[in-house]
Amino acid sequence: MTSAGGGSTLEVHAVRFGPGQELMGSLQAFVEERRLRAPFIITCVGSVTKATLRLANATATNTNEVIHLSGRFEIVSLVGTLNRDAHVHICLSDGEGRTVGGHVIGDLEVFTTAEVVVGNAVDLQFTREMDDRTGFPELVVQTHKSDS
Repeated sequence: MTSAGGGSTLEVHAVRFGPGQELMGSLQAFVEERRLRAPFIITCVGSVTKATLRLANATATNTNEVIHLSGRFEIVSLVGTLNRDAHVHICLSDGEGRTVGGHVIGDLEVFTTAEVVVGNAVDLQFTREMDDRTGFPELVVQTHKSDS
Protein backbone atom coordinates (compact mmCIF):
# COMPACT_ATOMS: atom_id res chain seq x y z
CA MET A 1 0.00 0.00 0.00
CA THR A 2 1.28 3.45 -0.94
CA SER A 3 0.06 6.25 1.29
CA ALA A 4 1.09 9.74 2.24
CA GLY A 5 -0.49 9.28 5.66
CA GLY A 6 -2.49 11.88 7.50
CA GLY A 7 -5.38 13.87 6.13
CA SER A 8 -5.84 16.79 3.83
CA THR A 9 -7.99 19.85 3.42
CA LEU A 10 -10.76 19.23 0.90
CA GLU A 11 -11.76 21.60 -1.91
CA VAL A 12 -15.00 20.92 -3.73
CA HIS A 13 -15.67 22.00 -7.33
CA ALA A 14 -18.82 21.45 -9.39
CA VAL A 15 -19.08 21.54 -13.16
CA ARG A 16 -21.70 20.70 -15.76
CA PHE A 17 -20.85 19.48 -19.25
CA GLY A 18 -23.34 19.65 -22.11
CA PRO A 19 -24.42 17.65 -25.14
CA GLY A 20 -21.61 16.44 -27.41
CA GLN A 21 -18.74 17.18 -25.01
CA GLU A 22 -16.25 14.37 -24.41
CA LEU A 23 -16.40 13.90 -20.65
CA MET A 24 -12.87 12.65 -19.84
CA GLY A 25 -11.12 15.30 -21.93
CA SER A 26 -13.38 17.99 -20.49
CA LEU A 27 -12.66 16.81 -16.93
CA GLN A 28 -8.91 16.76 -17.61
CA ALA A 29 -9.08 20.32 -18.98
CA PHE A 30 -11.08 21.41 -15.91
CA VAL A 31 -8.44 19.90 -13.59
CA GLU A 32 -5.55 21.49 -15.50
CA GLU A 33 -7.19 24.94 -15.65
CA ARG A 34 -7.59 24.91 -11.87
CA ARG A 35 -4.17 23.30 -11.27
CA LEU A 36 -5.64 20.62 -9.02
CA ARG A 37 -2.87 18.33 -7.69
CA ALA A 38 -4.95 15.55 -6.11
CA PRO A 39 -8.33 15.58 -7.88
CA PHE A 40 -10.96 12.85 -7.65
CA ILE A 41 -14.59 12.39 -8.60
CA ILE A 42 -17.00 12.70 -5.68
CA THR A 43 -20.18 12.12 -7.68
CA CYS A 44 -21.62 12.38 -11.17
CA VAL A 45 -25.04 12.13 -12.77
CA GLY A 46 -25.78 12.41 -16.45
CA SER A 47 -25.94 10.48 -19.68
CA VAL A 48 -23.71 9.51 -22.59
CA THR A 49 -24.15 8.29 -26.16
CA LYS A 50 -20.72 6.66 -26.50
CA ALA A 51 -18.22 4.95 -24.24
CA THR A 52 -15.08 2.86 -24.61
CA LEU A 53 -14.34 0.64 -21.61
CA ARG A 54 -11.61 -1.82 -20.69
CA LEU A 55 -13.15 -4.81 -18.95
CA ALA A 56 -12.01 -6.59 -15.79
CA ASN A 57 -10.28 -9.43 -17.68
CA ALA A 58 -7.75 -7.07 -19.26
CA THR A 59 -4.13 -7.30 -18.14
CA ALA A 60 -1.01 -5.34 -19.00
CA THR A 61 -0.16 -7.96 -21.64
CA ASN A 62 -3.75 -8.51 -22.87
CA THR A 63 -5.42 -5.12 -23.23
CA ASN A 64 -7.86 -6.34 -25.91
CA GLU A 65 -10.71 -6.78 -23.41
CA VAL A 66 -12.33 -3.53 -24.60
CA ILE A 67 -15.91 -2.72 -25.54
CA HIS A 68 -17.22 0.21 -27.58
CA LEU A 69 -20.73 1.27 -26.64
CA SER A 70 -23.06 3.39 -28.71
CA GLY A 71 -26.59 4.38 -27.73
CA ARG A 72 -28.22 6.22 -24.84
CA PHE A 73 -26.90 5.36 -21.39
CA GLU A 74 -27.45 6.83 -17.94
CA ILE A 75 -24.34 7.30 -15.81
CA VAL A 76 -25.12 5.21 -12.73
CA SER A 77 -21.67 5.71 -11.21
CA LEU A 78 -18.43 7.47 -12.12
CA VAL A 79 -15.49 7.15 -9.73
CA GLY A 80 -11.75 7.62 -9.78
CA THR A 81 -8.75 9.90 -9.64
CA LEU A 82 -8.22 12.65 -12.20
CA ASN A 83 -4.49 13.27 -12.15
CA ARG A 84 -2.71 13.48 -15.53
CA ASP A 85 -3.06 9.72 -16.12
CA ALA A 86 -6.60 9.48 -14.78
CA HIS A 87 -7.93 6.18 -13.42
CA VAL A 88 -11.70 6.26 -13.76
CA HIS A 89 -14.36 3.53 -13.68
CA ILE A 90 -17.93 3.94 -14.87
CA CYS A 91 -21.19 2.03 -14.60
CA LEU A 92 -23.81 2.73 -17.28
CA SER A 93 -27.42 1.60 -17.64
CA ASP A 94 -29.23 1.20 -20.94
CA GLY A 95 -32.87 1.89 -21.81
CA GLU A 96 -33.94 -1.39 -20.20
CA GLY A 97 -31.97 -0.85 -17.00
CA ARG A 98 -29.20 -3.33 -17.80
CA THR A 99 -25.81 -2.21 -16.55
CA VAL A 100 -22.28 -2.49 -17.84
CA GLY A 101 -19.14 -1.08 -16.33
CA GLY A 102 -15.39 -0.90 -16.64
CA HIS A 103 -12.26 1.22 -16.80
CA VAL A 104 -12.85 4.32 -18.94
CA ILE A 105 -10.60 4.40 -22.01
CA GLY A 106 -12.37 7.33 -23.66
CA ASP A 107 -15.18 8.36 -25.99
CA LEU A 108 -17.54 9.35 -23.15
CA GLU A 109 -19.73 11.61 -25.25
CA VAL A 110 -22.31 13.51 -23.19
CA PHE A 111 -25.91 12.99 -24.31
CA THR A 112 -27.91 15.55 -22.30
CA THR A 113 -25.76 16.53 -19.33
CA ALA A 114 -22.97 15.40 -17.02
CA GLU A 115 -23.03 17.07 -13.61
CA VAL A 116 -19.78 16.29 -11.84
CA VAL A 117 -18.63 17.16 -8.34
CA VAL A 118 -14.83 17.04 -8.15
CA GLY A 119 -12.88 16.94 -4.91
CA ASN A 120 -9.28 18.04 -4.51
CA ALA A 121 -7.13 16.93 -1.59
CA VAL A 122 -5.24 20.22 -1.22
CA ASP A 123 -2.37 18.83 0.88
CA LEU A 124 -1.69 15.84 -1.37
CA GLN A 125 -0.37 15.26 -4.87
CA PHE A 126 -1.39 12.32 -7.08
CA THR A 127 1.03 10.91 -9.63
CA ARG A 128 1.38 7.52 -11.31
CA GLU A 129 4.37 5.23 -11.56
CA MET A 130 4.74 1.89 -13.29
CA ASP A 131 4.16 -0.98 -10.88
CA ASP A 132 6.03 -4.12 -11.93
CA ARG A 133 3.60 -6.27 -9.94
CA THR A 134 0.53 -5.14 -11.92
CA GLY A 135 2.07 -4.00 -15.18
CA PHE A 136 0.12 -0.73 -15.00
CA PRO A 137 0.97 2.81 -13.88
CA GLU A 138 -0.43 2.91 -10.32
CA LEU A 139 -1.32 5.75 -7.97
CA VAL A 140 1.41 7.35 -5.87
CA VAL A 141 0.20 9.71 -3.12
CA GLN A 142 2.60 12.36 -1.84
CA THR A 143 2.21 15.08 0.74
CA HIS A 144 2.10 18.55 -0.80
CA LYS A 145 1.57 21.67 1.26
CA SER A 146 -0.63 24.23 -0.49
CA ASP A 147 0.87 27.52 -1.70
CA SER A 148 -1.69 29.60 0.20
